[in-house]
Amino acid sequence: MPAKYKYSAAFQGEKGAFSHAAALKLLGPRTLLVPCGSFRDVFNSLRSDAATHAVIPIENTLHGSIHENYDFLLEYDFPILGETSVRISHHLIAMPGVPFSRVRRAYSHPVAINQCRKFFENHRDIDAVPFYDTAGSVKMLREKNPPEAAAIASQVAAEIYGGKIIRRNIEDYRQNFTRFFLLSKQIRPVKTAAGNWKTSLVFSTANVPGALFRAMACFALRDLNLTKIESRPLRGRPWEYLFYVDLLGNREDQAVQRALAHLGEIAPLVKILGSYRPTL
Repeated sequence: MPAKYKYSAAFQGEKGAFSHAAALKLLGPRTLLVPCGSFRDVFNSLRSDAATHAVIPIENTLHGSIHENYDFLLEYDFPILGETSVRISHHLIAMPGVPFSRVRRAYSHPVAINQCRKFFENHRDIDAVPFYDTAGSVKMLREKNPPEAAAIASQVAAEIYGGKIIRRNIEDYRQNFTRFFLLSKQIRPVKTAAGNWKTSLVFSTANVPGALFRAMACFALRDLNLTKIESRPLRGRPWEYLFYVDLLGNREDQAVQRALAHLGEIAPLVKILGSYRPTL
């Protein structure tokens, strides 16, 4: 890695993707960006030391959870070191010389297209064309210059690939944010300090009546605030589930330690995914 960079960050998509913005927000400007074609490629880049860190989206306020990445968190066992959220602003971008009146196709990631449904309802002469990445769709316009085409992506993508924004903020809802996790191979030492700490963990329960209630009681009895709970199928065990939980506090807090010890007595699996302080 060149000396001018302090970190390298693998992320899914091309430069200019929203994960690009999240990586710089989490690690700072001295970060070498490592674009990857898929989320598994992101995790493999960290495993092979092609990057010092990985940045993955985990939840969107409109689209919901990115279930694939919840599964990868358990499969690859990389600790969560931080989190941030990025405001998602979708713009219609064309190459210079292509006016809005000539656009008949708009390329973008399926999630981005889904978040701009009202735009397509109001402009039925423009077809939505799914593409593997938002920023990648702008890159494709520059490289292939398809006729009557535009892309839906970020302002940064337009700047990187020489596109022109011809319609701004075409998303259905302005309160559109994506939450990202920062991963690394090394667990950062956790010290109790002022600030809003979070801890993420995953656990399973026995398939018996009241099992989930008893698991939740481990946290409730110690006044721990759960900010999210997500269930995922337990592979190879039909109709059994893993539960991913975010709680306020860090793993060194006495209340958290006691809750996890109690949970460990009744749950077949308990695994801490990380304690971290969100980056605003």
